[in-house]
Amino acid sequence: MFVERQVEIRFDASSREARTHTNLSAVRTDALGLWLAGDETATVEHLAFRGGRYDDQRTFFLADFVDLPAGREEEADIEGLGRADGWLWAIGSHSLKRRRIKRGHPPHKARRRLATVVREENRFILVRLPLVGATPVREDGSRRAEILSGPGRNLADLLAGDPHLGPFVSIPSKDNGLDVEGVAVLGGRLFVGLRGPVLRGWATVLEIRPESDPGRPGFLRLAGIDGGPYRTHFLDLGGLGVRDMCPYRDGLLILAGPTMSLDGPVRLLRWDPLDEPSVLHEPVPVGDLPYGDGCDHPEGITVLDGDRLLVVHDSPSAQRLTPQGGVLADIVRMPR
Repeated sequence: MFVERQVEIRFDASSREARTHTNLSAVRTDALGLWLAGDETATVEHLAFRGGRYDDQRTFFLADFVDLPAGREEEADIEGLGRADGWLWAIGSHSLKRRRIKRGHPPHKARRRLATVVREENRFILVRLPLVGATPVREDGSRRAEILSGPGRNLADLLAGDPHLGPFVSIPSKDNGLDVEGVAVLGGRLFVGLRGPVLRGWATVLEIRPESDPGRPGFLRLAGIDGGPYRTHFLDLGGLGVRDMCPYRDGLLILAGPTMSLDGPVRLLRWDPLDEPSVLHEPVPVGDLPYGDGCDHPEGITVLDGDRLLVVHDSPSAQRLTPQGGVLADIVRMPR
């Protein structure tokens, strides 16, 4: 696959200060432009397409629509966006994190940080917002903003007893622990991609059926599927995990990349999920995407039209940053 051209996504000063433009983790299109999220805030952003670039940014705080478990300011580590049928979906990583070691840390501090694992409750959320045009609202007639969260209700807690995934719920994300990256809506079915764990080379996609919780206004619950709250699909991605997903024709495109802290490889594959638990040995390969050395990590994909994808990156290189406060995304032509 090759990059046909690049397009600028221009952010406002507050988002640049929050480093959203250098921590992009999710993207979706609509008729006016792009929905974007970074993994360092608890917001979603909308930018309109005009003058050959994405601009006119509007920021929406999730706490203005739903009750976040840790409040307005703590990051939600949004790693996936979905849009369908007048709804916008946003999902947190549902992951624990191990403290980073920085070059300036003395050995005793580095060792202490490497032994410290942190749980941030805003990461353990799935949010559904009603859209009126390109604007999320708290209520629109019978539709209202809702969240799946809380002890015993969030996805991580529901997976704790799973025979495949349960042992990884208490492991930090970059240690091959539980790490959600990607959500996609396909014909009324909601798919959640896992960067980790990877099980003997096999990646996992969850299928869930969120619905309004009649006993808790403003909250979601999971309807039953296969006698439980979720369905698991296992895909052989050659040892890679899911980094994002998006609807494509009658199926899904999967952005696959390393589970651990590695740069690549990064691949696109196609999957047409059946309405039953899957063990898929050979997803259809689409092509490889370029990535950098310590930078330019493809993190989000969305279909612009039938033949082109837009790809956004985490840790963009200096060459991707524009003097006007923007960042360059890649437009990739799909092979025919």
